[in-house]
Amino acid sequence: MHVLVVGAAGQLGRAVSTHLANQHQITRWSHADHDIADPQIADAVAALSPNLVINTAAWTDVDGAESAADAAYAANALGPKYLAEGCARCGADLLHVSTNEIFAGEPGRFYREYDLPQPAGIYARSKAAGEEAARQILDRLTIVRVAWLFGPGGNNFPAKIIRVADKHGALRVVSDEFGNPTYAPDVAEAIAHLIRTGCYGIYHLVNEGHCSRFDWANFLLEASGRGHVPVTPISLHEWPRPAPPPRHAVLINQAAAALGVRLRPWQEALVDYLRNEP
Repeated sequence: MHVLVVGAAGQLGRAVSTHLANQHQITRWSHADHDIADPQIADAVAALSPNLVINTAAWTDVDGAESAADAAYAANALGPKYLAEGCARCGADLLHVSTNEIFAGEPGRFYREYDLPQPAGIYARSKAAGEEAARQILDRLTIVRVAWLFGPGGNNFPAKIIRVADKHGALRVVSDEFGNPTYAPDVAEAIAHLIRTGCYGIYHLVNEGHCSRFDWANFLLEASGRGHVPVTPISLHEWPRPAPPPRHAVLINQAAAALGVRLRPWQEALVDYLRNEP
């Protein structure tokens, strides 16, 4: 099968490309090759005529989206629309990656695949709009939602925590925001499994378990030999941001698990991440 990976330079795009390379013919597009926000990307997809397009590209600056709505919507809403149009013209399937941030994140709530999105900020609304735009065009569509993604070489939460711990010797971390730490290589493996099932729909591909940012930071520091670094818990109100995140947008993997697709506990994945980082 010929698979086009869009956003191939990002941490998930790299993981997906690497994992699928031994099983399929892979074409990698980064932003330097094709801008997902350019309508002409539909022509490029149709001309390439792959069997499957995997879209891992997105505007990911959540806070920056609040002051750059047009750019965020161009990448996160119009981009999936253009890819879906290209897929429709050449008969390709589309697997589009979305986010837990499309949910309201009400405290105590756990979100399954067909719960109603209630996005708040510009980033969240643009990602929800991208899901809907692709659905309006394609039937042979798979939407994969991830949460708190981290992977080798990415500017992610673990990398930032280690950087700040080593620089300042102490941390203040939010304790009332909860999610699913999710390892990009594990998502790539789960996507490969999902492709083999031939089933479309919405799937939550997150590592098993959930935690607060504070708990994640503490586990990370202990596992990386930095358990001596003090971590002070703070509330979201003490860490103001342009786009306040959903407090409890914890995803449940029900649909993929029913097909036998499960990801290991996030703690095991984080230990693997630390082994693979320089």
